[in-house]
Amino acid sequence: MTADRVSVGGRRLPRILYGAGVIAAALGLVLVAGLVLGHWPLVVDRAIVLGLRDWGGPRWLGKAAGDITALGGGTVLTLVVIVVAGLLLVQRLWLTAASVVLASASGGIAVDFIKMHVLRARPDLVPHLVPVSGFSFPSGHAASSAVVYLTLAAVAGQVTPDRGVRRYLLIGAILLVGVIGCSRVYLGVHWPSDVLAGWCFGTLWALGWWLATARMRGAIGGER
Repeated sequence: MTADRVSVGGRRLPRILYGAGVIAAALGLVLVAGLVLGHWPLVVDRAIVLGLRDWGGPRWLGKAAGDITALGGGTVLTLVVIVVAGLLLVQRLWLTAASVVLASASGGIAVDFIKMHVLRARPDLVPHLVPVSGFSFPSGHAASSAVVYLTLAAVAGQVTPDRGVRRYLLIGAILLVGVIGCSRVYLGVHWPSDVLAGWCFGTLWALGWWLATARMRGAIGGER
């Protein structure tokens, strides 16, 4: 089944979101298998964390990584959801606004639930470049940023008539989520597999909310 054939509530699932969902599902299965087998951290986890710290990069990269990682923090994400939901309400897009808020809130709860059950410790191979607390798997910044930004782009795309704008929203969200996750590894506060798990969770969460919102939109015949 291809994205072109997936239509819910009269709306066709975007190819970009479909492809991201397939990749996320495949990677998620690999990560779950590793978790069940207990092979943590993976050999590649250690190699990447140590390699990045040995490399260091240009002087400005550390500050830039700190600034970027803040875009996936709870405060910024909450503000983004509030502002976007308010804009949608002003346009009388009640269903879209409700989906954005509910997806973001429930996604955050789900991530915390997983963390408290996996109880994976954070990397201790290198000093952390930003203060952190709590457990490591999945990366809360990677997961929550994917939940918020991808859901915003995906659900908002349902009420955006221009295909180019819809594509821009999804690609922009994917790139933003990508750099936020990478910043967590560079700062030494997460294993790469934590970030991959966060990306997978957030992508599948956004895909699920796209499907649920499209189905509801079709059932009520729109929202204005």
